[in-house]
Amino acid sequence: MTTSQQPQDRYKAVWLIFFMLGLGTLLPWNFFMTATQYFTNRLDQSQNVSSVTAELGGDVQLLATPIAPPPERNSLSAIFNNVMTLCAMLPLLLFTCLNSFLHQRIPQAVRILGSLVAILLVFLVTAVLVKVHLDDLSFFVITMIKIMLINSFGAILQGSLFGLAGLLPASYTAPIMSGQGLAGIFASVAMICAIASGSELSESAFGYFITACGVIVLTIVCYLGLPRLEFYRYYQQLKLEGSGEQETKLDLISKGEEPRAGKEESGVSAPNSQPASKSHSIRAILKNIIVPALSVCFIFTITIGVFPAVTAEVKSSIAGGSAWEYYFIPVSCFLTFNVFDWLGRSLTAISMWPGKDSHWLPSLVLARLVFVPLLLLCNVHPRQYLPVVFEHDAWFIIFMATFAFSNGYLASLCMCFGPKKVKPAEAETAGAIMAFFLSLGLALGAVFSFLFRAIV
Repeated sequence: MTTSQQPQDRYKAVWLIFFMLGLGTLLPWNFFMTATQYFTNRLDQSQNVSSVTAELGGDVQLLATPIAPPPERNSLSAIFNNVMTLCAMLPLLLFTCLNSFLHQRIPQAVRILGSLVAILLVFLVTAVLVKVHLDDLSFFVITMIKIMLINSFGAILQGSLFGLAGLLPASYTAPIMSGQGLAGIFASVAMICAIASGSELSESAFGYFITACGVIVLTIVCYLGLPRLEFYRYYQQLKLEGSGEQETKLDLISKGEEPRAGKEESGVSAPNSQPASKSHSIRAILKNIIVPALSVCFIFTITIGVFPAVTAEVKSSIAGGSAWEYYFIPVSCFLTFNVFDWLGRSLTAISMWPGKDSHWLPSLVLARLVFVPLLLLCNVHPRQYLPVVFEHDAWFIIFMATFAFSNGYLASLCMCFGPKKVKPAEAETAGAIMAFFLSLGLALGAVFSFLFRAIV
């Protein structure tokens, strides 16, 4: 099949499936993070129940409406967010790195379907454990193990998807990024609805986890339908043969010649030349994509360094005990971030300025460093060292909106440009390497989050 016979993506079916795959990649983890208050309150409740059971002899319910923290907070609850971030990002980095090197040895279907099924099983267990009583230490340890499993398989899934998208035109990385952004909005709206309904945190969390299971099942169905689409099969064939080799074969066949001799000749030298060729190929790919790779790493280092470790600790200066106090963080922090992050990611479907070779791209990425002091100087509490400069809620919302939009737009640009700076046959490897640098940025951001929170 030549370029002139390239099939069209009828009804944007492949685009929509990649959007769904992006949604399914991050929605389960976003729901897990949305339920953070359930986890911390359950740890706090374990301590509170043990101290008051003798006096009250009653059950303490987990309310969806945020309440003031107890005078002596459970030590496990106090460190939950930071430990959760580390347990999430370090396995994400490790397994994305492994995927970058092992994706050629393990079939794509095994990596993607296996990861989705594993994540589905973890969320089913998580939903069941909502109804099971555990002591605080056991609950904490089991939760961290689940977080590590979700992000280990999530890393393989994400790296495989970006590698898969790298085989297609650049515009097919954008739906993955856009779907991931929509996952955050979905989770934030669910959090706000849970608060508005006044339901118990345990019931809300159970709903999150069951919904995540349903989305994963739908994602599996979408992926299974992908090989049936001619547009997708065409680019898979290009990967298997390479565009240049494919045209040469067609020319030889049209002349009535057999390319067998060339194959046999190359087969003699293959055992000695192939390892060196692969090694050189990886070095060459890394050299070609180093700018977008380092850029996406820096973007997520800055983002995860302050969100949500610092931004979730900002307090409203205008609530005054009103209902806004309960909705401030869900709306101003999580919903604002996810909406503008999604808008930034989605904009790349319309505009891809600056170009893949422009110096403006790394310059804009470096400029995002300004958001660190801006957000640290907002109304973060408790604080010990830095003054509050931007106390009003409006400052925080403006900073979060621009911070999130720049994150979504620039990260999506980098992920789209990376695989397009190499040959088509190397695009999947380039996509996997880009996913590794994305995960490296997440892990570095998790480490820096301790520092940024400590200096406030």
